[in-house]
Amino acid sequence: MEPVSQIEGRAYPFGRKNVDTDVIIPAHWLKTISREGLGRGAFEALRQDPDNLFDSAEFAGSPILVAGDNFGCGSSREHAAWALLDMGIKAVIAPSFSDIFSGNAFKNGILTVVLPQEAVDRLVEVAKTDPIHIDLEAQTVTTPFQDRFAFEIDPFRKHCLLNGLDEVGLTMARDAAISTFEDKVRAERGFLAQGTAVAA
Repeated sequence: MEPVSQIEGRAYPFGRKNVDTDVIIPAHWLKTISREGLGRGAFEALRQDPDNLFDSAEFAGSPILVAGDNFGCGSSREHAAWALLDMGIKAVIAPSFSDIFSGNAFKNGILTVVLPQEAVDRLVEVAKTDPIHIDLEAQTVTTPFQDRFAFEIDPFRKHCLLNGLDEVGLTMARDAAISTFEDKVRAERGFLAQGTAVAA
């Protein structure tokens, strides 16, 4: 997982409320276990409109999505986070998120920023014409117009995102401690390592 610290650029001024995971990535895309290529299926139903936001050249490759309340509700599919990542989205700003989506996003290195509706409304307006800057270390979202919005984040999640630590990375960071423990167990309880004979 890549470390997340500063995220800056244009943002999709989406703003829609109650966007469920089936809208983010439809069920027929779930047949794959690969994370690659899912961005093509992201927001597929909305992309039927030729003037849709997600295929606009103006917002192509935007690293931020500004969404409405209850973003990521519905099913628990991790493919929703994978699809956003494959689109290049590194952060989603909304008034609230589904707990499962928020967890999946975090585990895949996507920052979810919770801000009041008034702040989100302002960011939707700014995103139509100008970039947005997110500073995870300072826990702020700023704009070129002196807007500054502070957000809260769980300290553990902040640590993991700043250091690029997913569950595997967290385990590997404890490699020395794990090896020390295993050596101690072998020394004190060698019979466990040798196994036991099975009676015939």
